[in-house]
Amino acid sequence: MIPTLSAEAIEQGLRGYLAAVGDRLGIGLESCAVDLGPPLSAYLAVDQRLPDHPDRDAALLWDERHGWSVAVETHSGEDLIVVGYLGPDPLPRPDAVARFLRDAARGARCRTDPPDADPDALDRLVDYRAVALI
Repeated sequence: MIPTLSAEAIEQGLRGYLAAVGDRLGIGLESCAVDLGPPLSAYLAVDQRLPDHPDRDAALLWDERHGWSVAVETHSGEDLIVVGYLGPDPLPRPDAVARFLRDAARGARCRTDPPDADPDALDRLVDYRAVALI
């Protein structure tokens, strides 16, 4: 399904959503990187390590197909290693994303299979546009 929003509205919504998530995590947008894709995706650098990977920095990843995942950095600069997904909603409330990261940092098990895509996820980004404009 093609989103009913303009590319600019989608980008503003994503940046607003990331700002809201970052606020719950105590980080700013300077810790985020956005790729306008397709697929639309984002990277959030977080100051966390996971118990199963204590020598690697953790990061949160988001994409329009599968939503949030927690990953660990590699030492060689290769792609991050995804260790779990939040799911099933690709656009959960920001406090749910913060709870997901806290749980992962405490060693809670995450789902290891990516959730199914939600073709309406991009349309819901409109709710976060105002946050991006502040």
